[in-house]
This record gives sequence, C-alpha cells and structure tokens, in this order.
Amino acid sequence: MKSTLYLFILFLTFIALPTKAFQDSLGTRKVYILEIKDNIDPRMNRKVKLAMEDAQEKKADYILIHMDTYGGAVNDADDIRTMLLESKTPTMVFIDKDAASAGALISIACDSIYMAPGASIGAATVVMGAGGDAAPDKYQSYMRSMMRSTAEANGRDPKIAEAMVDEKLEIEGITAAGSVITFSVSEAIQNGFCEAKVETTEDIIERQGIDEYETIYYEVNTVELIIAFFLNPAVSGFLILIIIGGIYFEIQTPGVGFPIAAAIVAVILYFIPYYLTGLADNWEIIVFFLGLVLLALELFVIPGFGVAGVLGIAGILTGLTLGMIPNDFFDFTFVASAELFVALVTVVIASLIAVAGIFALAPKVNQWKAFSKIALADTQNKQDGYTSYWYSEELLNKEGITHTRLMPSGKILIDDEVYDAHSRGEFIDKGEKIKIISTEGTSLKVKRIG
Repeated sequence: MKSTLYLFILFLTFIALPTKAFQDSLGTRKVYILEIKDNIDPRMNRKVKLAMEDAQEKKADYILIHMDTYGGAVNDADDIRTMLLESKTPTMVFIDKDAASAGALISIACDSIYMAPGASIGAATVVMGAGGDAAPDKYQSYMRSMMRSTAEANGRDPKIAEAMVDEKLEIEGITAAGSVITFSVSEAIQNGFCEAKVETTEDIIERQGIDEYETIYYEVNTVELIIAFFLNPAVSGFLILIIIGGIYFEIQTPGVGFPIAAAIVAVILYFIPYYLTGLADNWEIIVFFLGLVLLALELFVIPGFGVAGVLGIAGILTGLTLGMIPNDFFDFTFVASAELFVALVTVVIASLIAVAGIFALAPKVNQWKAFSKIALADTQNKQDGYTSYWYSEELLNKEGITHTRLMPSGKILIDDEVYDAHSRGEFIDKGEKIKIISTEGTSLKVKRIG
C-alpha cells in the first residue's frame, strides 16, 4: 500500500514539473534553420525538400524557417506547404520582412508564426508572371481553397486566409470589399496569424522555453553546388556551343567520335540540372531529341533541305529554351518575363556564336596537327599521282555501240567488252553508235555519233 502511494506521489510530482524543467530533462534540443529568401520556384521547392529530408535524418526537434519573399509559383508553393503540413517535426516561421502571396501560404502552413517589427503577411492574390494583372479566376479559386484548408489545418480563421486572396470578401472589423488582407505584426497577432513580435530567431527559440539547444543550418552540399553552377545561363550557353559544334563536326567527319561524344556530354550536363530542379520536363527533352532525329533525317535520308530540317532546328531550340524556365507545357502564365527573356537570349546568342564559330573554324580544322591524327586531312592532288579514274585512259575516244538503252545510264559494248556508261543526259537506244568522251569516275561517259 505504501509503495503504491509512493509511486502515486512521484507521478504527481513529475507531471507538476514546470515546462522549463521538463525541457531541461530532455537534454539539448536540435533546431533546424532553413532560409526562404528568394522567389518560390522549382529551385526553392527542391531546396525545401532536401532541407526537410536533412532535418529528418539529423533528427531535428524543431524546424524554423527564416522567411523574406514576395511569393512565386503557386504549384511550388503548394508542394512546400504540403511538406510542412505533413511534417511530424514542429515547424515555425520567422517573417523577417515579407511573406506575400505564396510566402503567406507557406507561413500559414507552419505550426507557429513569428514576425519581426515592420514585417507583413498576406496579399496572396495570384498574378501573372510579369507581376502585373491578376491571373485567371481558376488560379484564384485554387489559391483561395489552399489558403482556407491550410488555415483550418492549423487552427486559424479560414475566412481571413481566403480574404488574403479574394478582394471581394468583406470581414467586419478587418477588411472592406475591394482590397485583399495584408496584416501588419499587431494585426496578425490580434487575428491569430502571429504568435508574437520578435527580433531574431533566438528570441523564437527562447519563447519556446528551450534553454539548451543546437542550431543546424541547411547547407548546400557539393552536388547542389555543381547543379547551381550548371544552371548559370553563361554555362548553359557554353554547353549549347559544344552541342551544336559537336553535332556539326561529327557530321563533317563521321566516325571520328570525339565531336559527338563532346556533344552528348554537353547535352547531359545541360538537361540534368534543369531536370533535377523541376525546370525541364520530360516532354521538353523529348522535343529536343525529336529535333535531332528530324535534322539527321534531313541531312542523311531526305534529299535537299526542307520541312524536316526546319522542324528539326525548331525542335532543338525549343527544347533548349523551354528546359530553362518553369512553364507548364506552353502555358507561361507564371513565368516571369525576365526569366523567359534570359532563356531566349541565352539560346539565340549561343546558337549564333556556334554558327559563326563553325564558319570560322571549319576551314582551319584540317590544318591542325592533332586533327590530322584522327581524320584524313591531306588533299590528294593529280600532280601527286592521285587519280579518280576507274577505267584505263586508253578507252578515251574509242567507239562502240550501246549494249542496252542509256536512260541516261546503261551498258555499252567496246571491242566485245561490256562496260557501265552514261550519256550527257539524253536517252540513247540500244544498238546505236557511241564514242567515249571521258573515263573519269566509275562509269564511262559517252555521246551518240553518226
């Protein structure tokens, strides 16, 4: 009986411990800090995904997002808010200055919101890529529904969240029809969209009652640094030079292997970084390769240069350009005009430089000693003993008859020997007299006599 009473008293003492003491009993806490201080786009989407995975691997006790953004792509914001809502680790956000549009959605998805003096949250109306006019209503409706559901999931007023998107909504005492909600710090606290005004991330940790803690900052690993390097438009332009140049010189010297190998490596280095960051879709890469196939057919199968060649070049340039920007198929609603301009300029300038370089270097390539080791670069001149004659020159000016009809090619009979021959373009019937006027090439050239 006494032992039971002793255990009961011990239990009451334990649950009565102050929160701070309970925290101390758990030891050092791990606070994982991630910065979102740029546009919300596929690159930021990937960054947050990698950070969330890293935080889980390092067994972080809290995830703290340090935010300052004007927003970005709705689909990427949706991915990020889903990751936060599904996180088993408590999430907090520190709005250092702005959490507008997609930034507001991501903030509301966190368990706790803290704001610095002068910060704001809201203005989540979806706008076009150029940042001007509002996007079509289907996008606004999608954003309204996400804001409502996200606010409900974290115990915040869904109507207020929706009014951050829809200017038509009117909430008494908060907003009038005709303007979307953008809260200051005090307004956000008053309406349940901010826990407190703080100066630093350390203040947030202190307010959580955590004395002993370790901060872990998201650090870009070597692979991500390499990807970021190849996402640079200047590097992308250089890879385009190699792709175009490699394809051209392989066509000019088939079988050498080095030019096409360089082009293949350049294609891989060009598309993989954009693909991993969600910029290049499968269909864009397929369009690029279809362009290569059409161009190859035009050069090696279809005579002349026509529709297939033009479509091939268009496919190559389209794949290279669209692979650099966050478009949705051919929908550029949320593509910033600056991004589209940079992509177009990069591809066009790189292509023009490649073409100019081909014209400048192609005549000189054969003179390079290194190139002469892998390709036949010597000119076989007649004075050096080289000849293109298949038949003996003794047949020149000899007369005979056509063995078959020449249309304009066929067979002739000279001194009881049959030879391949062709006329100068006219048809010559079988049995007519002819005279050999050239022995150059693999077929004798003849004319009708008599």
